[in-house]
Amino acid sequence: MPNVPIADSPLEALHIPAPMHAPASAPLVFLHEGLGSVAMWRDWPQRLCAQTARAGWVYSRRGYGQSESVHDVRGPSTDVNGARNGRMRPDYMHHEAWSVLPALLADWGVERPVLIGHSDGGTIALLHASRYPVSACIVMAPHLMVEELSIRSITLAREAFLHEDLRSRLARYHRDVDGAFWQWNDIWLDPAFRSFDIRAECRNITAPVLALQGADDPYGTLEQINSIALPLQQIRREVLAQCGHSPHREQADQVTELIAEFLASRA
Repeated sequence: MPNVPIADSPLEALHIPAPMHAPASAPLVFLHEGLGSVAMWRDWPQRLCAQTARAGWVYSRRGYGQSESVHDVRGPSTDVNGARNGRMRPDYMHHEAWSVLPALLADWGVERPVLIGHSDGGTIALLHASRYPVSACIVMAPHLMVEELSIRSITLAREAFLHEDLRSRLARYHRDVDGAFWQWNDIWLDPAFRSFDIRAECRNITAPVLALQGADDPYGTLEQINSIALPLQQIRREVLAQCGHSPHREQADQVTELIAEFLASRA
């Protein structure tokens, strides 16, 4: 699994080749959740690439998985050689979507990808698609704005990390588990982040969008996907029964089929 230098920061990345004799199609690029990583996707990216006959790219954002840690993750925000250090800023998903991801795609030689984003990754996918050309944008449980439901669940996650087994469970997936957790948790619970809202940016998306959300998502209401204000012919919304915040894990077969169907007529 190669490390890819982005602004002098090596990122963990996995390339999934397209199936043999598959037609040339836009590759899938997987964007993970707030506490995700390459490993936390498990084998679902490989399954989806096989089902859709496409190549794929999976990577861990800086501070997650086996990517380089963020220095002084609970300290003041700074910029060093083009890389951000210290505490996350309220625009951290904009920065990932508009600065880091374009550089990464250029290094891979990927143009007009199909973005597959979960949670924070879904937000990053929507932001990227609002400014850069993509073949399609598929989002699962994205965050368009901050809701009290989200804050309550993220507060409970902090308690589970400090007093229960969440830290040990996450440590299997992150080289710097404390950095991975606190950079996400601190910014979401920062009062300065409460005004985060990307509904205006989403109106600039021109690519087709598939938006999926679990009916029982503890991190966001259905207003999150309903707020993606695009023409009906451009967006498809699916609410999954008996599903929480991770559709690709909790309803993997259904999600795989929905995405394969959505992409079947798209290059």
